[in-house]
Amino acid sequence: MPIQRYSVNQYPVETLLTWIKSGEIAIPDIQRPFVWNAAKVRDFIDSLYCGYPVGYLIAWRNPNVRLKDGTQSDGKRILIDGQQRVTALLAALLGQQVIDKNYDRKRIAIAFHAGEDRFEVANPAIRGDRAWLDDIATIFAPDSWMGQIVDEYCKANSEADKRKIDDRIRRLEGIKNNSLGLIELNADLDVETVAEIFVRINSQGVSLNAADFAMSKMAASEKYNGHQLRKCIDYFCHLAKAPEAYGDLEKDGEFVTTRFFSAMQWLKQEKEDLYDPSYTDMLRVAFTSEFKRGRLEDLVALLSGRNFETRAYEEVIAEQSFARLEKAILCYMNETDFKRFIMILRSAGFVDASMIRSQNTVNFAYILYLTLRAQQVNPAQIETLVRRWFVMSVLTGRYTGSPETAFGVDIRNLATQGASQYLDTIEQAELSDAFWDVGLAQQMDTSVASSPYFNVFLASQVKGNDKGFLSRDLSVRDLLEGQRDIHHIFPRGYLKKNGLPRGRYNQIANYVVMQSEINIAIGDRAPATYFQSLWEQCENGKTRYGGITDAAQLRANLDEHCIPQGMEEKSVKDYDEFLQERRKLMAVKIRDYYNAL
Repeated sequence: MPIQRYSVNQYPVETLLTWIKSGEIAIPDIQRPFVWNAAKVRDFIDSLYCGYPVGYLIAWRNPNVRLKDGTQSDGKRILIDGQQRVTALLAALLGQQVIDKNYDRKRIAIAFHAGEDRFEVANPAIRGDRAWLDDIATIFAPDSWMGQIVDEYCKANSEADKRKIDDRIRRLEGIKNNSLGLIELNADLDVETVAEIFVRINSQGVSLNAADFAMSKMAASEKYNGHQLRKCIDYFCHLAKAPEAYGDLEKDGEFVTTRFFSAMQWLKQEKEDLYDPSYTDMLRVAFTSEFKRGRLEDLVALLSGRNFETRAYEEVIAEQSFARLEKAILCYMNETDFKRFIMILRSAGFVDASMIRSQNTVNFAYILYLTLRAQQVNPAQIETLVRRWFVMSVLTGRYTGSPETAFGVDIRNLATQGASQYLDTIEQAELSDAFWDVGLAQQMDTSVASSPYFNVFLASQVKGNDKGFLSRDLSVRDLLEGQRDIHHIFPRGYLKKNGLPRGRYNQIANYVVMQSEINIAIGDRAPATYFQSLWEQCENGKTRYGGITDAAQLRANLDEHCIPQGMEEKSVKDYDEFLQERRKLMAVKIRDYYNAL
């Protein structure tokens, strides 16, 4: 008969909230981004009020590790599914503020219309309407008195049926006594098994977020300063996106005494947004650079004291793992290294966050940077290797499929072969002459303006200090860092009038970055028309499209944008030939750019 690996219990909402506030159940705290919108919180409270099922919470008791005296530790529960529901309860019933996905701090106040027996998200109109209890958190306050609340409501709403109002408000208060199901996984289960159980139980089949799992693990481990380490990760990612939140951080009196606080103070004046990491990014980089592993589930196992050889849990491994992770997080946050890494990305021509579509590509480039720094490689060589690795990863989509697998393979090969030799091997296999001569041009047969190949092309233009299309003074960098327009060389309106569908006229080989006023001036004119005018303005000096009045300067500008010759003679029948020719020219420019990195 199979052994049951979990228990299912029902607990009152009030009990679960008490456990969470006391730390008996560990979850990332209210500082973490809350992804539910207010309407979803309202619906969740309404379901509890109606007695509808709201799903199970899933917790795993922290694995018992073997202590130095031979006894077993008694771990806390780690909440691995249900964090949004628990945070919704803390916000709606206890009045705690949440941090939204933009790291803005806000209250989610849920209002209750006792007369109509319904909930709504509080708003100014509701707050001005005495028929509403505009914040149900007041009902759950420790000093609240239901009799007084009912009396005051009925006094303000003289037509109300006091008996119904009393019944409904007391029923609302009774939410705290409603039961929530808690599935508690056995302490002896390993991380892989817990993840498998999670996927099978979860009704939507969503994979366990290993980063959330690791953050919860840290929150449960005050013994090794894990709770402060987790808070450090939260705060750093928060400040990276919103430096103005520094004032809130200073209010955390316990945290400001830590060395983590000192290590991140530089962010309060940091406006750079090229790489604003999430806690997943930060954990992934720190873990892989320090532990030379790719799977974040392994981090949870190590922080739990897992001995991968004996499959036992040992305190010494947990202690060492927390110490190593703390060291790696401090390295990650180092102001000099973080800014130098960003400088390397910028020096490769990636000057705007919109040009970076894969965060994991940035993450591994930073892993490589930190690895080479730890090896004390020459700074100039580090810059070259990181630049080339980053652009290689973008061009090959190296981390877009199974990033953890790729991270694990790459970090191991970097250790055995060295960065330079391993990069050479990858280039020979994936960036061969066939890629540059044929493959890259074929890959650019797409209409997606955010294509990694088009972004690399733009980076090559930034690196080459190219001017914007038909611009005399503004560079591509200026336009990317300011307000850019993507212009169709064969104007979109012109092609639409000639019967071409969206997928045909929106081709990256038909795109250039240019000033909006030049784009507007060209309008829907045929390329033969406006290119002929460009050459004429070089002869007569009368500008019509942009400010270039010198033929050599115009030719140079067209070359920088890989514009084929003879555009003043092209019509819609030449469009497909133009696309093929320009893709080849763009591929050559990207190849030359890459080789010069």
